[in-house]
Amino acid sequence: MSAALKVLEPAGLIDNAGGNKLRRQVTDLLEAGAEIILLDLTNITFMDSSGLGSLVAILQRVRTKNAKLYLSSLNDQVRIIMELTRMDKVFDIYPDRSAFDLAVNLTTES
Repeated sequence: MSAALKVLEPAGLIDNAGGNKLRRQVTDLLEAGAEIILLDLTNITFMDSSGLGSLVAILQRVRTKNAKLYLSSLNDQVRIIMELTRMDKVFDIYPDRSAFDLAVNLTTES
């Protein structure tokens, strides 16, 4: 995988506090030169509307840096929120890390 690919594995809640922490982490990665960021949400137990707002803000920040953001391993609760708000059409979401790895390897080899 590319050195410009960075993976974050947040844990617990993505609420106001958790979302702010995640935004700072993504900003730090972008400033360090990350071009592709994967948020592996395997260890997220719950996300509320402020957490969703944080993900949208993160996506906007990533796009302004001409980088790419991907999500993987959403639990049922997070997936339902994404579907109800139609954010599943906005974000690039993979079912798990192996699906992401396969997709990234295919696109980087082309």
